[in-house]
Amino acid sequence: MTKRVAIAGSSGLIGGALRRHLTARGDQVVSLVRRPARASEERRWDPARGRLDPMALDGLDAIVNLAGVGIGDRRWNDVHKQAVEQSRIETTDTISVALAIEHDRSGRSIRFVNGSAVGFYGDRGDEVLTEDSAAGDDFLAGVVSRWEAATQPAQDAAVPVAIVRTGLVMARGAGAFQPLLRLARLGLGGPLGSGREWWPYVTLVDEVRALTHLIDHPDLTGVFNVAAPEAKRQKEIAAAIGAALRRPSVLPAPRIALRVVVGEFADSILASQRVTPSRLLAHGFEFEYPDLQSSVTWLVQA
Repeated sequence: MTKRVAIAGSSGLIGGALRRHLTARGDQVVSLVRRPARASEERRWDPARGRLDPMALDGLDAIVNLAGVGIGDRRWNDVHKQAVEQSRIETTDTISVALAIEHDRSGRSIRFVNGSAVGFYGDRGDEVLTEDSAAGDDFLAGVVSRWEAATQPAQDAAVPVAIVRTGLVMARGAGAFQPLLRLARLGLGGPLGSGREWWPYVTLVDEVRALTHLIDHPDLTGVFNVAAPEAKRQKEIAAAIGAALRRPSVLPAPRIALRVVVGEFADSILASQRVTPSRLLAHGFEFEYPDLQSSVTWLVQA
């Protein structure tokens, strides 16, 4: 059965891929935009002022929130860090409150799938991290904790909410993999930092499939990690990418060099997070690219 799904952040990497995937399977996709609507499938909203027209919710089966200022788009400073947090909390709170009001008014529950990140866990070394693991104590962990808490109005109103803690998305132009691919093509794609850090990677394909799975199963509520089941250390990922590109991958990029290039964001790139998608696997979700070899092959050929 086709669905009507609204997406906040549909112009981003993940949101755009999700929009194309849902449209291709026959769903009707509505994009929430901050500018005046230019097409019938667009609805204007103003999360900075907490405004989402109730008409935008008419006929919706689900709403997916992937909006937020890019974390690694620029060097961090106090202004950018505030924008990273504020953009996520404002959008989540606006949608959460609107869905709660709609539920109280009509008794209708609209599925709410809200983006989040494995940054919740902070830098945890070799510890295996499930959805039940505690939050970390660094900047991003605090941001993600408050971001997830902004879904509370919808949860309190019995709206079915799924929170998606996404790992490092494998795609060209995406986060940590953009500089890694660039360096690898130059034969400089060695380990970042010590290389012993666990990287919770996931292909863009499986990220979109996981989001779709949660849209289609509103009975699945709570937190879900989205990362490939086969956890690997960063040096293994760098080596696999180098091998796929037939380039050497032996020269390390020390932490101090990354600090010079990307600033404080280097600490997040070099965080060790051995994340496992326990709840998705328990509920029968199957990854199309569950291991490093298949994921890297997709990445370099995509």
